[in-house]
Amino acid sequence: MVHAATARAHTNIALIKYWGKKDAALRLPFTSSISMTLEKFYADTSFTLLPSTQESEFILDGEQVSASAAARVMTYVATLQQRHGVSGTFRIESHNHVPISAGLASSSSAFCALAAAFAAAYELDVDRTELSRMARLGSGSATRSVFGGFAKWERGHDDETSVTRPLDEHPSLDLSLTAVEVDTSPKAVPSTVGMRRTAETSPYYPVWVENTEKACGLMERAIAAQDFTRIGELAQQSALDMHALTMTARPGFTYFQPETLAAISTVEALNDAGVECYFTIDAGPNIKVLSRAENVEEIANRFRAHMPAVTLTTTSFGPGVEYLA
Repeated sequence: MVHAATARAHTNIALIKYWGKKDAALRLPFTSSISMTLEKFYADTSFTLLPSTQESEFILDGEQVSASAAARVMTYVATLQQRHGVSGTFRIESHNHVPISAGLASSSSAFCALAAAFAAAYELDVDRTELSRMARLGSGSATRSVFGGFAKWERGHDDETSVTRPLDEHPSLDLSLTAVEVDTSPKAVPSTVGMRRTAETSPYYPVWVENTEKACGLMERAIAAQDFTRIGELAQQSALDMHALTMTARPGFTYFQPETLAAISTVEALNDAGVECYFTIDAGPNIKVLSRAENVEEIANRFRAHMPAVTLTTTSFGPGVEYLA
């Protein structure tokens, strides 16, 4: 048996959003979703099997995580051990190259990398479809980080059928994403809490489910046609739909901050000036701008001029999960 393994997984941004679980334990979503895996944001995670005399531990960015803070990760690993009939104590060491809990999908890369390192350390014979199931049990969005480029998480109806499949892992489409970080502090309403409240209390949630399934079909066709404009339009509308939905929960809430609205206005001004670009926003205040590569510099200059305090990072398509050791 291999005693240690290290995996790298990149974050992904949902272009057609996932928001709400119909089964919290299995993290089965009410809707399918489609994502873009990103090159510059990723997590490197090592999983090491320890002698039985040592206790399990979790080290994040060089700091040991307390038992209470590590509970979600430890419970997740215990679930994987039970699922695959393995046991033992372990050390997890993870390095995140993405702000945590800021709406930049840090959990997608973190749990995907952990699932992959776990599988390799125990020498499990799993294909990427099974790996997407394993990652899903840690974080719903992590299932999509198994694959590079564009991927679709099929909502399915049970553990067997709720998996991710690649749509185009090596896109030739000219598509860049500029992350506009207006605030990287932890969210006031965690995604899990926000999803549950919205699904349980918003009177518009059934409409969201129906529209999102339709949008997935439209997005698949746009990706197959390499239609940048249609991809951007669909992604922006899905983001607006999701954030409008949170305001209709009871009580309603929003992840938007004044700077979020200012960033949206900047994107609108760019389009008015003839620079085609679109925004998407996950569960947080930070926006991501979709554009062609030739417009990245002009977009960055506009943000620096009007919002000098923001941090800008431009990236494009990233790969699926990789094994480093």
